[in-house]
Amino acid sequence: MQNRITQLFGIKYPVVQGGMVWCSGWRLVSAVSNQGGLGLLGAGSMHPETLQEHIRKTRQATDKPFGVNVPMLYPQLEDIMEVIVAEKVPIVFTSAGSPKKWTKWLQERGIIVAHVIASSYFAQKCEEAGVDAIVAEGFEAGGHNGREETTTLSLIPSVRKATKLPLLAAGGIGSGKAMLAAMALGADGVQIGSRFALTRESSAHENFKQLVAGLGEGGTKLSLKKLAPVRLIKNEFFKLVNEAELRGADAEELNRLLGKGRAKLGMFEGNLDEGELEIGQVAAQLSDIPTVEEVMTRLISEYEQVRRDLVDGANFSF
Repeated sequence: MQNRITQLFGIKYPVVQGGMVWCSGWRLVSAVSNQGGLGLLGAGSMHPETLQEHIRKTRQATDKPFGVNVPMLYPQLEDIMEVIVAEKVPIVFTSAGSPKKWTKWLQERGIIVAHVIASSYFAQKCEEAGVDAIVAEGFEAGGHNGREETTTLSLIPSVRKATKLPLLAAGGIGSGKAMLAAMALGADGVQIGSRFALTRESSAHENFKQLVAGLGEGGTKLSLKKLAPVRLIKNEFFKLVNEAELRGADAEELNRLLGKGRAKLGMFEGNLDEGELEIGQVAAQLSDIPTVEEVMTRLISEYEQVRRDLVDGANFSF
């Protein structure tokens, strides 16, 4: 499975664990890296000193490559970047902003940079900015999402046509079959969030994990579009948001309703009614809470088996 993504990041498999808020602590990250993928710390839910602690614990738990995901809307962005450089983190994934501001600065300090986008237009902007790789994230993804609302199935071929850069597909990918499909569409690898959020090593609260494991189709919806679109589980907080949006609430009112710490309250502290609960549509396909080792074994074995079946023209069942 060696290709441009594995060579770029120095990993065994072209599988990246998304850097999710309140889920992607050092235990999850080191476990993914130890299993041959690329683990990413979710800096969006960490103060600079907390990030520093998780970087050091990750390094103690693995000698394999790992990175940090940095949403560029983060209020202490400069401090976060300084911690990353000081701790000699080898890889950074940036998101929620323009890649131009930080790409060269990070690369000049020896850091590989990937950027998350949701359209072929921004893929071209990434190429102009000189990023090393692109993550094209479809509408199915959990957490903060692109305003274009383009599905992964439609997005990946368009982005592949728009750029020659190494490309990771994200959004709706939770199995080896989905991984193979994304790569057939032109991706060089995948970034997976929800499946890794629902593992024993994830730092999310057990209440959150159990709820996600029981979600069915239609259990999430993209919300808060007047602020920054985010895919949420339909709990009591979601209902308040949905009612406000249906009656035309403006961004100021929605900001007041959101308040501070909603995601931590729900995903990390386990308040399933009042918390902001983020997960992708693929959660409808997830019903267990395995270890990272089990997830990676399933992903790769299923990928290889389905690929062989397709090549051989064999009949197989989904």
